[in-house]
Amino acid sequence: MSLEPILIRAATRADIESIAAVMRASLLSLGRNAYDERQIASALLYIARPDEQLIDDGTFFVAVDGEEIVGCGGWSRRRKVYSGSAAAYGEQEPLDPATEPARIRAMFVRPEWARRGIGRQILQHAEEQAAAEGFQSLRLVAMRSAGAIYEAAGYRKVADSPITLEDGVVLDCTLMGKSIDDSKTQVLANPPVLA
Repeated sequence: MSLEPILIRAATRADIESIAAVMRASLLSLGRNAYDERQIASALLYIARPDEQLIDDGTFFVAVDGEEIVGCGGWSRRRKVYSGSAAAYGEQEPLDPATEPARIRAMFVRPEWARRGIGRQILQHAEEQAAAEGFQSLRLVAMRSAGAIYEAAGYRKVADSPITLEDGVVLDCTLMGKSIDDSKTQVLANPPVLA
């Protein structure tokens, strides 16, 4: 771990393997605070894979320390609400920024980098990008192991939102949201370095 500032940059397809490794490491460590072994195993199989559409859209970011990817996350202008292999009709359709919330997606940090503000930096960058495209509000489906970061960033619970994965395993999650105006009031103590 270097003493250099963490760099936040757009993810590329060359990052896919490293992003998946961050997702797996996060689920294996931080996910155990909220889910049992069967749920973790299913999440590793069906959720711990980057959504290439987000990368292609330029709305997925990585946090980099030197050459190492230590965190990832982003937002989407499309209907799909969480990462993973499951596909549903219409989920790649674009959202209407004037009437529908942008989706915050796939926020993961390597366990040894947790609680250092990296997730918050990625989240703020994603929020700013969504606002720049005219979105008025944000929504996300939070894994129970990650709800605290979103609450600290001003998100509020909308409803319980369990996810049923392809093997029938259910992950208890929470649908959360906030308005873009709320994002503008959040201030970072250490703003990210952007590439």
